Amino acid sequence: MKLKIEEARTWYQETDAVHNFDHIMRVYRMAERLAKAEGADLEIVRAAALLHDSQGSDPGSESGRLEHHQASAKFAAAVLKEKDWEQEKIEAVQHCILAHRFRNPAEKPKTLEAKIIFDADKLDAIGAVGVARVIGYAAIAGTPFYEKPSAKFLESWQKIEGEKHSAYHEHLFKLRKLPERMHTPTARAIADERLRYLDDYFERLIAEWQGEK
Repeated sequence: MKLKIEEARTWYQETDAVHNFDHIMRVYRMAERLAKAEGADLEIVRAAALLHDSQGSDPGSESGRLEHHQASAKFAAAVLKEKDWEQEKIEAVQHCILAHRFRNPAEKPKTLEAKIIFDADKLDAIGAVGVARVIGYAAIAGTPFYEKPSAKFLESWQKIEGEKHSAYHEHLFKLRKLPERMHTPTARAIADERLRYLDDYFERLIAEWQGEK
């Protein structure tokens, strides 16, 4: 049985502005675009896109205590079993979810569908939407939009005492690396253009921050 978008919306009622259902739908649409361009299984890709950040339960529950990709994979299995999906397809969706995290070296995307979910999710972190998300996350976390990185951070990605992880730190530490981490040719082309936009934004932000513009 096919997953419905309106059903998926109910899984994201208490999420923050950076990881809300708008994010899910942007990933869903981009994943569809990449899947069609690369020849992937659309059913697997669509289901994984809708479920990849679902987490599956309240923070106090067993799955809520798992990291979100693990909790979401567990939840996905329960949802898809109820819809009589074949075990092989359920496991394919779970692999997409488990392998989508940038900071999860334990499970790399092995299938084309998992590579597409990884790419679609990471594309949402760069470009104009990437600007909104990285600034939004800094506001939620109570960290600065910009703080000059220390020499230690630029050399080793380790902050000195008192140094805050600003939105610009996240840009240098993670966002600028995303194009080289893309798995599909279609995503790499999109990522290169989006990164240029994000680079230009931070150049302008720093200039205004320092009173140069």
